[in-house]
Amino acid sequence: MRRAAAVLGLVLSLWLASCGSSQTSTSPSDPPARAARAGAAPPSGAPDKLATEAGYAFLDTYTTDGGRIQRTDQGGDTVGEGQAYGMLAAAAVGDEQRFDRIWSWTKSNMLDSDGLLAFHWAGGRVVDSQPAADADLDAARALLIASCRFSQPDLRSAAVRIGDAVLARETAKAGSIDVLLAGPWAEMGSHLVFNPSYVDPTTLDALAAATGDSRFRDVAAGGTQLVDELTRPLPPDWAIVSTATGQVTPVSAAASTTGPGAFTYDAPRTLVRFALDQDPAGRSAVARAWGVFKDTQPQDIVTEHQLTGAPIGTSHDAVTIVAAAGAAKAAGDTSAVHRLLAEAQQLNAEHSTYYGSAWVALGRLMLTTSRLQPCGS
Repeated sequence: MRRAAAVLGLVLSLWLASCGSSQTSTSPSDPPARAARAGAAPPSGAPDKLATEAGYAFLDTYTTDGGRIQRTDQGGDTVGEGQAYGMLAAAAVGDEQRFDRIWSWTKSNMLDSDGLLAFHWAGGRVVDSQPAADADLDAARALLIASCRFSQPDLRSAAVRIGDAVLARETAKAGSIDVLLAGPWAEMGSHLVFNPSYVDPTTLDALAAATGDSRFRDVAAGGTQLVDELTRPLPPDWAIVSTATGQVTPVSAAASTTGPGAFTYDAPRTLVRFALDQDPAGRSAVARAWGVFKDTQPQDIVTEHQLTGAPIGTSHDAVTIVAAAGAAKAAGDTSAVHRLLAEAQQLNAEHSTYYGSAWVALGRLMLTTSRLQPCGS
């Protein structure tokens, strides 16, 4: 028993050392109040500083003292996605205390028996317990990052538990394709409900590395294939996949079975997530979207588009400009990435929203730094 304990201790020490090599925990050269929050990796220039400031701005604005991410512009409620965004931001900037509070509140209030996050909390209780796969994957990614950055191996175990539940309850076969479902509810017999923006190849690859389970990479590959087929040149918010054949079709809403589909508030996240896909096919798919945005002034980029790229309406939202930055990243236009992220931040400062603030922060952190790269992946 003592020998087994010694071996276990050695393995754990080596694992923590390897994590530390990729996610350092020294404090950033931010103002003293920021540095005192402890744990953030050192900045590597202006993009890193801007990204950490955006992360702190989101956390400072939307996190309660108890660790709940409240949508103050939507009645003060909370969604599982928001808790995951808060965990990602806190892990990225190295704020261990705040990460622990957000994760603790999430565990106490929104996790089901398998470890998946409930969709909606309001008025002191969960009002919609159905999980959504994007929140589950984002939470798993945050836990993997935090496990290394804060030297808390139990967080890695929590990430793996979520990942196992995603495989068990939020994936299905369609023809020969492994599909990430929108949630456990999304198996409809003849078809599966698919949200392209829920697929995060980086997280799926990291879970494969953490668990040794190749099924995560199969789901990532399936997501890349579907996104490649759907992006023409913009991906839709929602699609359905034929269970029998794997044929994918854009639809107008989660409950729809017909199109034409549109690029509105969900789909922009696809361009950010797949800009970082290790599979060139994923990056190539979202790089096509750059043609829609590259000749348009950022202030003229509207929120809603047809899948052809034609604009719909006149509304504007920061998340769409962040999406354009993702497309620019995939296309290799680095200077445009920084310009667009600055414009997105300015628009959100003028008309601040929970969702816009989250994606200004996550866009900067994902597209211009390595702070949200899970260790070992």
